[in-house]
Amino acid sequence: MADFAATIETLEHRFMRAWMRRDNRDLRKLVRRDFMMIVGADRSQLLDRPSFLEAAEGRFGCSAYRFREVIINKHGKCAWFAAGVDLEMRIGARDWSGQFWLTDLWCKGAVGNNWKLAERSLSRTDPEESLPAAIQNLQLWN
Repeated sequence: MADFAATIETLEHRFMRAWMRRDNRDLRKLVRRDFMMIVGADRSQLLDRPSFLEAAEGRFGCSAYRFREVIINKHGKCAWFAAGVDLEMRIGARDWSGQFWLTDLWCKGAVGNNWKLAERSLSRTDPEESLPAAIQNLQLWN
């Protein structure tokens, strides 16, 4: 299991570094042809693979990242990666840096058995201090 988690985390870092470098060639190698990204906001929006790849060349740029808490779970031939992440990024001329929650679905391909990113969800985290405690009160094990 440790090797599996290390593989997924390595792919995450590779993806983020490719995004920072605007390395479309490496991003294409990492994402599936049917890749979809949802960007969570008051009105969430969807980016398909061509839209994300074109935007990652400049209009949707990431200049720095740092993963905080990381969760990696295996589900058959898929892996779920979830993490808090601090991002320095821009959408067009607008700075959109801050703390985010990131979830990625990695799936093994039928040919070559390589991991590819199938879906990504990125949303700003709620800074409200009382929310985590309220959620924790819902947990049956506490």
